[in-house]
Amino acid sequence: MTVYLARLYGGRPNSEDVESVVLWATFGIILGGRLGYVLFYELDSYLQEPLRILAVWHGGMSFHGGLLGVTAGIVICAWRRNIPLLKLADVVAPVVPIGLFFGRLANFINGELWGRVSDVPWAMVFPGAGDLPRHPSQLYEAFLEGLVLFAILAVLAHKPSVRIRHGVITGVFLLGYGLSRITAELFRMPDPQLGFLYGGLTMGQLLSVPMVLVGILLVLWGQYRASRGPQTKTVGQEENEISVLSNHAR
Repeated sequence: MTVYLARLYGGRPNSEDVESVVLWATFGIILGGRLGYVLFYELDSYLQEPLRILAVWHGGMSFHGGLLGVTAGIVICAWRRNIPLLKLADVVAPVVPIGLFFGRLANFINGELWGRVSDVPWAMVFPGAGDLPRHPSQLYEAFLEGLVLFAILAVLAHKPSVRIRHGVITGVFLLGYGLSRITAELFRMPDPQLGFLYGGLTMGQLLSVPMVLVGILLVLWGQYRASRGPQTKTVGQEENEISVLSNHAR
């Protein structure tokens, strides 16, 4: 789908660029996700046994850490291949909810990251979570972070008036995910080693607040750039600008 979006945008990134960014993003997800979990969720524990950081097969990945890793991968790829950074991010962002959807379904199937105790008709008992019925919060997240967010981004990506505002789609993704995660965490049990933090918030909610703020800034930035004049360029103009910037950078 990323290749399809790249063709929809035209110019760079092309299919070769997409292959490169997928490679960088994969490394970013693994390294960032693991290090994010260590730093945000169990730093004291891992400081006592540093070698456990390498034991990824025992679980422990953070979406917010993975996002930082993917962001670093996109920045590196854009720099190495002379691609407009925000345009590349806009091509990648609509694909992310697909992975989030299947990831949350896997959480549900594995009976992990369950919700808080509830008496709603669809509450269920999870193995290892006691005998009380709980919110299937994994499905709430799959719906909000996956299906709803994907639908919104897909619609926006097919609007030329949005595509020329580089950064808007990325901003909507960050804003949409942040709000979805904050909402879903109201029904999800906090991590047992952390519990509730400041003001009764969970770590997932606290880490999502900066995403919301950055998302708003990116949307406003895209709108501001568009208000200054037409942003549409031909492929030749875009490649010439990239070449000039690259020469100056050297």
